[in-house]
Amino acid sequence: MSKEELTLEIIERLKQEYPDADCTLDYNEAWKLLVSVRLAAQCTDARVNVVVEGLYEKYPTVEALAHADVADIEAIVKPCGLGHSKARDIHGCMNMLLTQYDGKVPDSFEALLSLPGVGRKSANLIMGDVFGKPAIVTDTHCIRLVNRMGLVDQIKDPKKVEMALWKLVPPEEGSSFCHRLVYHGREICTARTTPHCDRCVLQDICGKHI
Repeated sequence: MSKEELTLEIIERLKQEYPDADCTLDYNEAWKLLVSVRLAAQCTDARVNVVVEGLYEKYPTVEALAHADVADIEAIVKPCGLGHSKARDIHGCMNMLLTQYDGKVPDSFEALLSLPGVGRKSANLIMGDVFGKPAIVTDTHCIRLVNRMGLVDQIKDPKKVEMALWKLVPPEEGSSFCHRLVYHGREICTARTTPHCDRCVLQDICGKHI
């Protein structure tokens, strides 16, 4: 089986296993996903979802966050870790949205990358989830799983993994595929315990590079 064939088979099986897989960060506006994905660095999505409730209660709009004191933002987001840098990036990002994009999140990958604290992973998440455009989100689950499965060969660099997957994954499948890898990585192909290969729908085709 070629890597291309293996990829399509994995996509199809994960689609059957996790039909409703979606982003696990809570948001109802595009700018809130920008905030949450920055807070999610080295923090669980579950904790981020709790912390942002207090943040949005005090600062319910892009404008409010842009005009907030960075120290006040930091005090709220501190439980997510790296509080100072995350607060600074969120403040700077909201200011750029306000001054350069009329308070709206841009739908250009390059424009998203120009925002403070937004890297390729975050930009791809926004492109896929908010704008429905082709996206490959190479988070820790994605990188771990595609290496184990044999879709990439011992590549740990997020951008290199992303570039390799663009050649294998159909554009319309990329965003959902990456969300399903998160679900599968949390439930079955775990990082901190032995993977539950006996319960895995991919066990007969996985490369098992563990």
